[in-house]
Amino acid sequence: MFGIRLPVRRAGKDEAEKPFWISFSDMMTALMVLFLVAMTVALLAVTNDISAAEREKSQREKEIAELLKRIEESSKMFPGIKIRGHSIDFGERARFETDSNKLTSEQGKLLRSFAPAILSVARDPMGQKWLKRVIVEGFADKRGTYLHNLNLSMQRSERVLCAFMARPENDETTLSDSDRRLIREIFLVGGSSFNSLKSTMEESRRIELKLEFLDIGEKRALSPNLTLADEPMCPLDCP
Repeated sequence: MFGIRLPVRRAGKDEAEKPFWISFSDMMTALMVLFLVAMTVALLAVTNDISAAEREKSQREKEIAELLKRIEESSKMFPGIKIRGHSIDFGERARFETDSNKLTSEQGKLLRSFAPAILSVARDPMGQKWLKRVIVEGFADKRGTYLHNLNLSMQRSERVLCAFMARPENDETTLSDSDRRLIREIFLVGGSSFNSLKSTMEESRRIELKLEFLDIGEKRALSPNLTLADEPMCPLDCP
């Protein structure tokens, strides 16, 4: 019998020359697309981080402004006390005589009566979140040497803190032990000699309370749990 002989199919020349791997240009195009996608994701992540940080910063400033507003509202009960930025300026209500660190009885009463306004803010949840410390800063006029006035301004700061902690007079309310502990924890003294002079000698002999606030993520430092038993109240005539 005669078999039917089928022709053997041979691959055409064009098919044999087609490459099996993708071309170099296609591979580079794919890599470029992946790179662009990765960069887009990274930029979105960075943008979101910046937006979150800006929101936190804006919220911090808003809440600190609210705290300062509360203190300013309380200061309206004490004519002469002004809130300037982050500072509380007592003006003529806590002014010193030349080369002196003495406060009058009335000045001491004023300071003690104003203290609860600051302590209330410090205990507020928002105050605990942002208020770091209160610097009691003394100033001097330009008479005398720098070091003499630096020591004098420090003594004036200590005098103010002493007035805060002093035994109250008969018509005053006694600060509680928790009040005194909080004063000890967050109040510090500082002196500026004759830096930051005012327009007159009298205005320069003053004290200010400067409020320092925590940064985002920062926590108020915890003070040692010391008792007040061995720390008697400061008398009004403390040195």
